[in-house]
Amino acid sequence: MTVLHGKLADRDAWSAVGECPIEKTMALLGTKSAMLILREAYYGTTRFDDFCARVGITRAAASARLNELVNAGLLTRRPYREPGQRARDEYVLTPSGAEFMPVVWAMFEWGRRHLPNRSPLRLFHQDCGADAAVEIRCTKDHKVPPSELGVRLARNRS
Repeated sequence: MTVLHGKLADRDAWSAVGECPIEKTMALLGTKSAMLILREAYYGTTRFDDFCARVGITRAAASARLNELVNAGLLTRRPYREPGQRARDEYVLTPSGAEFMPVVWAMFEWGRRHLPNRSPLRLFHQDCGADAAVEIRCTKDHKVPPSELGVRLARNRS
Protein backbone atom coordinates (compact mmCIF):
# COMPACT_ATOMS: atom_id res chain seq x y z
CA MET A 1 0.00 0.00 0.00
CA THR A 2 1.23 3.50 -0.82
CA VAL A 3 1.54 5.73 2.26
CA LEU A 4 0.37 9.35 2.27
CA HIS A 5 2.65 11.70 4.23
CA GLY A 6 2.34 15.06 5.95
CA LYS A 7 -0.91 16.94 5.39
CA LEU A 8 -2.00 14.20 2.98
CA ALA A 9 -2.13 11.60 5.78
CA ASP A 10 -5.40 13.08 7.10
CA ARG A 11 -7.65 11.89 4.25
CA ASP A 12 -10.64 13.85 5.61
CA ALA A 13 -8.74 17.17 5.57
CA TRP A 14 -8.23 17.36 1.79
CA SER A 15 -9.67 16.16 -1.48
CA ALA A 16 -7.85 15.09 -4.61
CA VAL A 17 -10.92 15.67 -6.78
CA GLY A 18 -9.93 17.90 -9.68
CA GLU A 19 -6.28 18.07 -8.57
CA CYS A 20 -5.01 14.50 -8.83
CA PRO A 21 -2.53 13.89 -11.68
CA ILE A 22 -4.11 10.46 -12.26
CA GLU A 23 -7.56 12.05 -12.65
CA LYS A 24 -6.23 14.69 -15.03
CA THR A 25 -4.34 12.14 -17.13
CA MET A 26 -7.38 9.87 -17.34
CA ALA A 27 -9.55 12.82 -18.41
CA LEU A 28 -7.13 13.43 -21.26
CA LEU A 29 -6.07 9.91 -22.20
CA GLY A 30 -8.68 7.65 -20.64
CA THR A 31 -10.18 6.35 -23.88
CA LYS A 32 -9.17 3.10 -25.48
CA SER A 33 -8.63 4.82 -28.83
CA ALA A 34 -6.30 7.47 -27.36
CA MET A 35 -4.11 4.83 -25.73
CA LEU A 36 -4.01 2.71 -28.89
CA ILE A 37 -3.18 5.71 -31.08
CA LEU A 38 -0.24 6.43 -28.77
CA ARG A 39 0.81 2.78 -28.98
CA GLU A 40 0.71 2.97 -32.78
CA ALA A 41 2.60 6.27 -32.84
CA TYR A 42 5.30 4.66 -30.72
CA TYR A 43 5.46 1.78 -33.23
CA GLY A 44 6.04 4.35 -35.98
CA THR A 45 2.55 4.90 -37.42
CA THR A 46 2.19 8.48 -38.68
CA ARG A 47 -0.56 8.50 -41.32
CA PHE A 48 -4.23 9.15 -40.56
CA ASP A 49 -5.59 6.18 -42.53
CA ASP A 50 -3.06 3.87 -40.89
CA PHE A 51 -4.20 4.95 -37.42
CA CYS A 52 -7.81 4.23 -38.40
CA ALA A 53 -6.96 0.76 -39.68
CA ARG A 54 -4.49 -0.27 -36.96
CA VAL A 55 -6.62 0.99 -34.07
CA GLY A 56 -9.90 -0.15 -35.65
CA ILE A 57 -11.75 3.15 -35.31
CA THR A 58 -13.80 5.35 -37.61
CA ARG A 59 -12.34 8.35 -39.38
CA ALA A 60 -14.42 10.65 -37.13
CA ALA A 61 -13.11 8.98 -33.96
CA ALA A 62 -9.53 9.05 -35.25
CA SER A 63 -9.84 12.73 -36.14
CA ALA A 64 -11.21 13.59 -32.68
CA ARG A 65 -8.54 11.58 -30.78
CA LEU A 66 -5.65 12.83 -32.94
CA ASN A 67 -6.78 16.44 -32.42
CA GLU A 68 -6.98 15.87 -28.65
CA LEU A 69 -3.51 14.34 -28.57
CA VAL A 70 -2.08 17.18 -30.66
CA ASN A 71 -3.76 19.80 -28.44
CA ALA A 72 -2.38 18.04 -25.36
CA GLY A 73 1.15 18.15 -26.81
CA LEU A 74 1.66 14.38 -27.09
CA LEU A 75 1.61 14.37 -30.89
CA THR A 76 2.47 17.03 -33.42
CA ARG A 77 1.30 17.49 -36.99
CA ARG A 78 3.91 17.47 -39.72
CA PRO A 79 2.86 18.35 -43.28
CA TYR A 80 3.73 16.02 -46.14
CA ARG A 81 2.74 15.64 -49.79
CA GLU A 82 2.74 12.51 -51.91
CA PRO A 83 3.59 13.22 -55.58
CA GLY A 84 0.46 14.36 -57.39
CA GLN A 85 -1.60 14.52 -54.15
CA ARG A 86 -2.80 17.36 -51.95
CA ALA A 87 -0.83 18.34 -48.85
CA ARG A 88 -1.73 16.34 -45.74
CA ASP A 89 -0.59 16.05 -42.15
CA GLU A 90 1.11 13.14 -40.49
CA TYR A 91 1.28 12.71 -36.73
CA VAL A 92 4.49 12.14 -34.79
CA LEU A 93 5.25 11.76 -31.11
CA THR A 94 6.55 14.78 -29.28
CA PRO A 95 9.07 14.39 -26.44
CA SER A 96 6.08 14.57 -24.06
CA GLY A 97 4.37 11.77 -25.96
CA ALA A 98 7.50 9.62 -25.86
CA GLU A 99 7.78 10.29 -22.11
CA PHE A 100 4.27 8.86 -21.65
CA MET A 101 5.20 5.49 -23.16
CA PRO A 102 6.32 3.82 -19.89
CA VAL A 103 2.67 4.15 -18.81
CA VAL A 104 1.58 2.30 -21.95
CA TRP A 105 4.30 -0.34 -21.42
CA ALA A 106 3.22 -0.77 -17.78
CA MET A 107 -0.31 -1.48 -19.03
CA PHE A 108 1.15 -3.90 -21.61
CA GLU A 109 3.07 -5.77 -18.91
CA TRP A 110 0.14 -5.88 -16.48
CA GLY A 111 -2.23 -7.16 -19.18
CA ARG A 112 0.28 -9.74 -20.36
CA ARG A 113 0.68 -11.13 -16.84
CA HIS A 114 -2.85 -10.84 -15.44
CA LEU A 115 -5.45 -11.12 -18.20
CA PRO A 116 -6.81 -14.37 -19.65
CA ASN A 117 -5.22 -15.82 -22.78
CA ARG A 118 -1.83 -14.41 -21.90
CA SER A 119 0.07 -12.89 -24.79
CA PRO A 120 3.35 -14.38 -26.02
CA LEU A 121 4.61 -10.82 -26.63
CA ARG A 122 7.51 -9.66 -24.47
CA LEU A 123 9.39 -6.40 -24.00
CA PHE A 124 13.14 -6.87 -24.35
CA HIS A 125 16.36 -4.89 -24.44
CA GLN A 126 17.57 -4.86 -28.05
CA ASP A 127 21.24 -4.47 -27.07
CA CYS A 128 21.53 -7.64 -24.97
CA GLY A 129 18.28 -9.55 -25.62
CA ALA A 130 17.21 -9.71 -21.96
CA ASP A 131 13.56 -9.22 -21.03
CA ALA A 132 12.69 -5.63 -20.06
CA ALA A 133 10.29 -4.44 -17.36
CA VAL A 134 8.72 -1.18 -16.28
CA GLU A 135 9.61 -0.18 -12.74
CA ILE A 136 9.71 2.80 -10.41
CA ARG A 137 13.11 4.09 -9.33
CA CYS A 138 13.94 6.95 -7.01
CA THR A 139 16.28 9.75 -8.03
CA LYS A 140 19.11 7.87 -6.28
CA ASP A 141 18.44 4.94 -8.68
CA HIS A 142 16.98 2.55 -6.09
CA LYS A 143 14.21 0.25 -7.30
CA VAL A 144 11.05 1.23 -5.36
CA PRO A 145 8.54 -1.56 -4.77
CA PRO A 146 4.88 -0.55 -4.21
CA SER A 147 5.23 -1.27 -0.47
CA GLU A 148 7.93 1.44 -0.21
CA LEU A 149 6.23 4.13 -2.30
CA GLY A 150 4.95 7.27 -0.60
CA VAL A 151 3.13 10.41 -1.72
CA ARG A 152 3.84 13.86 -0.25
CA LEU A 153 3.39 17.47 -1.16
CA ALA A 154 6.30 18.92 -3.12
CA ARG A 155 8.89 20.73 -1.08
CA ASN A 156 9.20 24.48 -1.60
CA ARG A 157 12.14 25.22 -3.88
CA SER A 158 12.54 28.87 -2.84
